Amino acid sequence: MSTEIDPYNTTYAPGASGSQTTLQGSPYMHPSGASLPASSQTSFPASQYDSSPLARDGGYLLDPGKPRRRPIYKNIWFWLAAAVAVAAAVVLPVYFLVIKPKHHDSSTRSATNSTRPISSNAAIQIGGNGSIVTKDDGTTFIYNNSFGGYWVYNPENPFDNSARPNSWTPPLNQSWQWGKDRINGVNLGGLFVPEPFIVPSLFEANPGAVDEWTLSEILASKGQLQEALEQHYSTFITEEDIAQIAGAGLNWIRVPIPFWAVDTWSDVGVDDQGQTVSEPFLARVCWKYILRVIGWARKYGLRVLLDLHTIPGSQNGYNHSGKLGSLNWLNGPMGLANAERSLDYIRSIAEFVSQPEYKDVVQMFGILNEPFLPTIGRDPIESFYLRAYEMVRNITGLGEGNGPMISIHDGFDALSNWVGFLPGADRLVIDDHPYFAFDGQPNREPVNITADGSDGTLLGGKWPLQACNAWGVSMNNSRQNFGVTVAGEFSNAINDCGLWVVGIGVPANFGPDCGYWMDASQWSDATKQGLLNFALASMDALGDWFFWTWKIGASTTTNTVQAPLWSYKLGLEGGWMPPDPRVATGMCERLGVQPQPFNGNFQPWQTGGAGAGTIAPQATASIQPWPPAISHVPTESVSLLPQYTSTGTVVTLPPQTFTTTASVTPTVSAGDGWFNTGDTAPAVTPISGCTYPDAWDAINAQIPLSGCLPAPTAA
Repeated sequence: MSTEIDPYNTTYAPGASGSQTTLQGSPYMHPSGASLPASSQTSFPASQYDSSPLARDGGYLLDPGKPRRRPIYKNIWFWLAAAVAVAAAVVLPVYFLVIKPKHHDSSTRSATNSTRPISSNAAIQIGGNGSIVTKDDGTTFIYNNSFGGYWVYNPENPFDNSARPNSWTPPLNQSWQWGKDRINGVNLGGLFVPEPFIVPSLFEANPGAVDEWTLSEILASKGQLQEALEQHYSTFITEEDIAQIAGAGLNWIRVPIPFWAVDTWSDVGVDDQGQTVSEPFLARVCWKYILRVIGWARKYGLRVLLDLHTIPGSQNGYNHSGKLGSLNWLNGPMGLANAERSLDYIRSIAEFVSQPEYKDVVQMFGILNEPFLPTIGRDPIESFYLRAYEMVRNITGLGEGNGPMISIHDGFDALSNWVGFLPGADRLVIDDHPYFAFDGQPNREPVNITADGSDGTLLGGKWPLQACNAWGVSMNNSRQNFGVTVAGEFSNAINDCGLWVVGIGVPANFGPDCGYWMDASQWSDATKQGLLNFALASMDALGDWFFWTWKIGASTTTNTVQAPLWSYKLGLEGGWMPPDPRVATGMCERLGVQPQPFNGNFQPWQTGGAGAGTIAPQATASIQPWPPAISHVPTESVSLLPQYTSTGTVVTLPPQTFTTTASVTPTVSAGDGWFNTGDTAPAVTPISGCTYPDAWDAINAQIPLSGCLPAPTAA
């Protein structure tokens, strides 16, 4: 890892001349230093961007004021140099990956246990900037990565973890140093959990669909469910997208997945008409595509946060939870049963990603996206988090290298309210999703005017400074007082404009005149410049982040992206996202927000070191034992809440299969999908004879008076 940039500003001491009038910022808000190119330390005017950030010399545009030289390809020395470069592109990666493996930052890093040496077989393929990548279908593309990243494809060992996305990020087979290495990530939103504003074409082709539940019902009625969704899984995000993510200076991806990647139930109760309700989702099909994405991430050296985005009954009632409307997870008559079932899905995923074949790539597991604490309540969520944490760590074991970091969402509560939750827990991460777009305000203030707090040379209006002040302090304090803290989602959306951003048929708080913000071709250079500065300030304030999202699909009505504020890829092409995320460093300082640096040192137990997993009894004394009290259930009915019985068959997720050819035979195990052979407990299943209310719409349902409680277990 490069040591030129200290993301937590461990050495900076603000001078007396620094501004004292604004809130102090995040650990990443340190002054612009000499460690970055001069062009990195200033804002990028939109006019200095070309159409693609992947076609620049060294990631930066050349000075447009300099005279143009004779085309270099007409010079004989060009061709001699090209020959040398091609040879170096092969020899140097082979040297660093084969001849000299595992020497990156050898004084401070250690290779993880599942590191496998690269084979010297000629079948191995390694490529850096300008290399040609051949995809599975035989087509090719050029890998553009001016940051020193390289891809590795080893057909003998498909689990080779030697790739790296850039020079400042350790290869997958080297330890990530929490507090020193910095997450610059992006979400693959809409890929496995289609959302209307991300994949509008799917919903435009199926009027009446507002979420994946209704989309699945409509597609199934046409006999198109599997065909349509597999076409989407196959094409929405491709290998070239993953290569471009690495080439954009990013080093992590967050991959939202649905529980139906594991399984669905054909009977989840009866509705108010007495009809049996069956979950309509396409079960178990997207899993092979999830593994394909993980394989691509491995190939290009990207670490993965696998995030369980949906849950039985819905944890928030949002359209991306599976079904829009009612919240039935830890809430209402079916709240407990749905939570019991969700633990089994978390268990199956944890067992799979903890295998040695996957643990160096999937280094973080988000066990539940955005449970809505204001409705559910803190006590039930804390009780569930403790239950899930103990289950996962019983699977993985304790300490660094044993399974992934466990990410929990803050439930839309303040990060400060999570301080003191499970101190001593092994590798527990708190995840925050800061957005201005969903604050309920019109947010019509312009972005194409002078940025507040700047010296007059920056654009952005109030937005960049607001990001620094609103997010920097809380993120930094959480690192200091809770532990590892990440922003699993944020975006460039200063308002809620965009086709179906707030849902199909739901008007934007901005007002009816969103047309300008839905059509990036109308944006002025000043608008792009202001948005870029907002992005830089957000990145600087948040420190460790995942932008939501990499790609927004085009609407079929216009053939254009109609929610452009949410697309990292489009922002790179259009000039309102930085071609090098490191240029965000120091942005808040430039806006007068003085750093409040986190020293970069987490407590050892927070990252899997000494004491990891030793939770003092008093730390859990205030947490409700499982099962917890459930909201919106009469006190006299709590003891009658329907539950499932633990007599079912647990689902083991299938491993990826690899092709053997005449010239290449994979020589390593692909795993069997289950890490801990001692984990043999059965899964939950409905109790025979119980008439359950509809698990997805039970808030006002009558609680069964008998027959829905599991038999007592033997002492």
